[in-house]
Amino acid sequence: MDEKSLRKQLVELLAGRGAHVEFKAAFADVPAKLRGVRPSGAPHSLWELLEHMRIAQWDILEFSRDSKHVSPDWPSGYWPKSPASESPGQWDKSLKSFLRDQESVKKLVSSSKTDLFVRIPHGDGQSIFREALLIADHNSYHLGQVIIVRRLLGAWKEA
Repeated sequence: MDEKSLRKQLVELLAGRGAHVEFKAAFADVPAKLRGVRPSGAPHSLWELLEHMRIAQWDILEFSRDSKHVSPDWPSGYWPKSPASESPGQWDKSLKSFLRDQESVKKLVSSSKTDLFVRIPHGDGQSIFREALLIADHNSYHLGQVIIVRRLLGAWKEA
């Protein structure tokens, strides 16, 4: 496989095309009254999952491109303090921030100036390739949880 094809496939994976639902579809049309609800037996609300995904993706992106980046404390810094957002505006801001960072990751991976396989100098063996796979894997895992929570809340229509 040539480098251009590899980059294209990584971008497709990051976008969520293929094996799992895309981020926009998973969070489309979620009723405001359900965003902070933890269904019986579920450990997280949709707000908690959204914020966790946003924070984790942002952290991995910043680690990948900024040697001065300091990651949040684990695990408390990766999850919101409350099952519900403080306002509908906070929900919208988190969605937009996730999508903006997702685009930044895709641009980083797409750029021929990015060596996908060189070790990140301030890391301990990571590469951009590894970090891109980590983001895609993490997001797909939690998008599956989003769909389960939406089903439990009666807020998911099968395709």
